[in-house]
Amino acid sequence: MSERSASVARATAETEIEVALDVDGTGESDIETGIGFFDHMLESFAKHGLFDLTVSCAGDLDIDDHHTVEDVGIVLGRAFADALGDKSGLERFADRRVPLDEAVASVVLDLSGRPLYEFSGEFSQEYVGEFTSVMARHFFRSFAVNAGATLHVDVEGENAHHEIEAAFKAVARALDDATRVDDRRQGVASTKGQL
Repeated sequence: MSERSASVARATAETEIEVALDVDGTGESDIETGIGFFDHMLESFAKHGLFDLTVSCAGDLDIDDHHTVEDVGIVLGRAFADALGDKSGLERFADRRVPLDEAVASVVLDLSGRPLYEFSGEFSQEYVGEFTSVMARHFFRSFAVNAGATLHVDVEGENAHHEIEAAFKAVARALDDATRVDDRRQGVASTKGQL
């Protein structure tokens, strides 16, 4: 584990989650949420962001996937916030455009400390396996709020699997860019002196 790593746990009446994150990893992951497609998206997120990521979640899937997806976003966002500390030296801003066959996802990101989330687009199918497509939007909102990030995601395409996967990959690539350290940067990338 590098210096930029964090472990966060959260237990509620709906979910019990443990996340371990190494921002300076190699893309290794061990994911178990009980939702196959969501596991696949988090594995893709780790691989394309070069984050080492472990996620263990026991949720109330007998109800639906909402609490599991939302709460994993919360805990993963907190893990990024903890791992990045005061954000000294970070690039801070990033944008990525990622295609997957007919689908394209565009992401603009600022690790500003000011959470804001905007989403544009519609998912072409209501479900991908047992995953409710609109929960991808909710995941990114939960992540952005808890990571303290401004995150804009735009998706277009004809296949929800491709649209959602392109979004996860684009967010991962943007995070990889924004979390890079520039040795020339003294402190944080802000005239305020803090983020």
